[in-house]
Amino acid sequence: MKAIVLAGGLGTRLKERIADIPKPMAPVGERPFLEYLLDQLIIGGINEIILSVGFRADVIIDHFGESYRNASLSYAVETEPLGTGGAIVHAMQEHITDPVIVLNGDTFLNIDYRSFLQWYSTAHADVAMILRDVPDASRYGSVTVTNGRVSGFKEKCVEGAGLINAGIYIINPGSLKSFDLPNRFSFETDFLQRYYSKIPIKAYITNAYFIDIGIPDDYDRAQQELPLIT
Repeated sequence: MKAIVLAGGLGTRLKERIADIPKPMAPVGERPFLEYLLDQLIIGGINEIILSVGFRADVIIDHFGESYRNASLSYAVETEPLGTGGAIVHAMQEHITDPVIVLNGDTFLNIDYRSFLQWYSTAHADVAMILRDVPDASRYGSVTVTNGRVSGFKEKCVEGAGLINAGIYIINPGSLKSFDLPNRFSFETDFLQRYYSKIPIKAYITNAYFIDIGIPDDYDRAQQELPLIT
C-alpha cells in the first residue's frame, strides 16, 4: 500500500521556534520531524510515499530527493492552498486507485503500521481512521464510536476524556469521488464530519504515544521525547 503525507503546513504558531520552512521540516533532535514519520512508514513496510507539499516545497524536495532509506518518494505540489481534503485528492491524481494510507505531517503516533494494515484487511471500510484515547480532548475535539464505527464528532473546548482524531487514515479513493466536493476543502470538517452518517468510517483505537508539534509547548516537548521513543 502507498502512503500520502500531508507536508504543506506553514507552522504559523511555531514562527518563534522555526525559520521560514514547512512545519514538517521543523528540527527535532537535529533531524527534520518529517523523517520520524517516514521512518515509521518504512518500518511498517510502506515503500512508496507521496509527499503533498505546498509552502516552501523546495525545502522538502531538496532535502529528500527521490528516495529516503529504501522508500521511493514522489511529490504532489500545490500551487495554491487546497486544504487537507483538496491536498489528498490532488495527491491521489497520481494514478492512485487502491486504498492508501494518509497522514498529517505535523503529528506523530508510535504505531505499528503492519498491525493497522492487518486490521484494515478485515474491516470492510472505504474509510478508516485512527483514534487516540486521551485524558483531555478539549484541544482537539472528540470522536464518538458505536460498534466500531464513527458515529459522531464533538467540538473543541469540551473538557474531559475522549477519543481524538490522530490524523492517520486509510482511504479508498472511490469514497471521495462519491460526493460533490470542491477543489479546496477540509478533509476533517467538510468530509468526515459532514458525511460520517452516509459512509461507514471504521475506527482503530490506540493508546500509543502521540504528539502534535503544532504548538510551541508540544514542539519543545518533542525535542526531549521523540528521539528517545524512536
